[in-house]
Amino acid sequence: MHEPMFFIVSKSFAFVLAPVHFFIFLAVIGATLLFTRWKTWGRALSTVSALALLLMAFGPLGGLLAGPLEARFPPPPDDMPAPDGIIVLGGTIDERLSASRDRPTLVDAAERLTAPIALKRKYPNARLVFTGGSAAPQASPYSEADAVQRFWREIGLDQGDVLYERRSRNSYENAVFTHELLRPKPGARWLLVTSAIHMPRAVGVFRQAGFDVIAYPVDYRTSGDSGLEFPRFATKALGLVEFAAHEWAGLVAYRLTGKSDALFPAP
Repeated sequence: MHEPMFFIVSKSFAFVLAPVHFFIFLAVIGATLLFTRWKTWGRALSTVSALALLLMAFGPLGGLLAGPLEARFPPPPDDMPAPDGIIVLGGTIDERLSASRDRPTLVDAAERLTAPIALKRKYPNARLVFTGGSAAPQASPYSEADAVQRFWREIGLDQGDVLYERRSRNSYENAVFTHELLRPKPGARWLLVTSAIHMPRAVGVFRQAGFDVIAYPVDYRTSGDSGLEFPRFATKALGLVEFAAHEWAGLVAYRLTGKSDALFPAP
């Protein structure tokens, strides 16, 4: 499948089949059927949808889905040799709010942007690269890289050798366009900074693109304990289910389309 079509199809499926969206749609269908001759089906669909949403909002499902993803790549040791470069993935900026407010507006994955600041100070000779354009389905003149560049400049990060990749719209394009930008030499060691839950899929596509990456996971959503985790807030629980389900589906889709080097990449 050509990349533009893959992008459109993946975004469409992600919207409709996202667990919360799916069961809300199913509940609406079920409620509608209650006013027809298919009342039995309506009651069944409504009941299943309500129970599923209840489990996602107040049960341990989010942690069960996210835990294996976050545990797949542990952080590197503090005394590791200095890397040749640091690649930071997008997914940190609310593009719509940033454009309308004319200032960088960070989402809850902001650690993807703060951790590289400390890494750059620790490894001053490592090349820092941010990759992220616009994930909007329609073309946007505003890229995530623009906001990140402004954010890092405002907090005092030296911009002298920082590179920005502004075309990519998803993880696969992050890897491909960053490879085009850097032309990494064989044996070069690159730290890959992204959310821990996203790290398996990110490592798979960057390896497939020709990078020797070292995972540097940030933005953890689970505690890492072996026991079941019950959320305090339903909204956060639903968000975790959505995020984790998206990553599992992405792992399968990327492997089936040849965009990743493994179904579940490992260290």
